[in-house]
Amino acid sequence: MTAVELLSPSNKRAGQGREHYLATRLKMPGSRTHLVEIDLLRAHPPMPFSNATVQSAYRILVSRTGQRPHATLYPFGVQDAIPRFHFPLVDSDTEPVLNLGILLNQVYDRASYDLAIDYSQPLQPSLTEDNQRWVEQLLRD
Repeated sequence: MTAVELLSPSNKRAGQGREHYLATRLKMPGSRTHLVEIDLLRAHPPMPFSNATVQSAYRILVSRTGQRPHATLYPFGVQDAIPRFHFPLVDSDTEPVLNLGILLNQVYDRASYDLAIDYSQPLQPSLTEDNQRWVEQLLRD
């Protein structure tokens, strides 16, 4: 079995929600459940990952039962495509490659978020100058 956690602001911001999530996460190494943790929020400090020196806006963590305490971290930035990753299943099953970027694009299009989101408003948290220029060019195009 695989648990998929799409981090919410309450999971990431300091306080009771983060503490509760981290306590739940610490129980995973003793379980037979794989964990896929998807962090698409730039706000708040990232979840801890041993020996993680990579700074990134977004992250996907894949923790397989048979490989713990090791896990695979997929860091990516604002201008990067969301990396594809192998989705862990039962050991005897072939792991499918999950293209989360395509799935999110389909949800965005079907929900007409382009009509619901006011892209003239400043982003919170703000972007670096380089990323802000990139976003402005993307919106112009």
